[in-house]
Amino acid sequence: MPQTDARRDLAAALRYTARLGMHEGIANHYSLAVSADGAEFLMNPYGRHWSQMRASDLLLLNANAAPAGRADVDPTAWAIHGAIHRKLPQARCIMHLHSKYATALACLKDPVLPPVDQNSMRFFNRVAVDDGFDGMGLGDEAERLATCLGNRSVLMMGQHGILVIGPSVAWCFDTIYYYERAAETYLTALATGRPLNIASDAVAEKTARQWEEYPGFADKHLAAVHSILAEQEPAYLD
Repeated sequence: MPQTDARRDLAAALRYTARLGMHEGIANHYSLAVSADGAEFLMNPYGRHWSQMRASDLLLLNANAAPAGRADVDPTAWAIHGAIHRKLPQARCIMHLHSKYATALACLKDPVLPPVDQNSMRFFNRVAVDDGFDGMGLGDEAERLATCLGNRSVLMMGQHGILVIGPSVAWCFDTIYYYERAAETYLTALATGRPLNIASDAVAEKTARQWEEYPGFADKHLAAVHSILAEQEPAYLD
């Protein structure tokens, strides 16, 4: 993908995440590898609000070269995203949020999302859980997080938030969006105090596979976001 398109995809995802209220001020970060080995990556700069992100704002960084003394690079973002891009070449895109419902779920003693609806079934047996929170994502903590995913693409970060890795901005944005929706449904259902209707393993796995085989869904989702932003906030393209 040309870097211009990569920048526009990432800027669109950042802006739309802000529209959805899933961001946290100037915290949290999205990154996208642009080199074959995954070491060079784009990431949103420290202090720039997601709702104002432009394609040209995104930083080009290298996971093997610490950006010492740069005021535009968030230290925790560099530590976490740099470690994952360095250690996991399959992580072409990384999205990390402290979104409301995923983070609330991460605060529970058991942060596993049960298969209570078709959105939550999408993630059945496909989420890694980290229960070893040891402070903000700097140094050893960032390196540790990079090992927690195993062969999964979604990491529930206990007492912290959510992290998604995948092959593209479209794939990660669609995944993190639907995880937040699923967590919202689950926690809302819990709040009723009534018994949950949890699907069987067989139905949950069948539904998860149907999600995985659904044709072009993530790409169409991001294309729809581009269409909205191009009409209403075209400055993101700059």
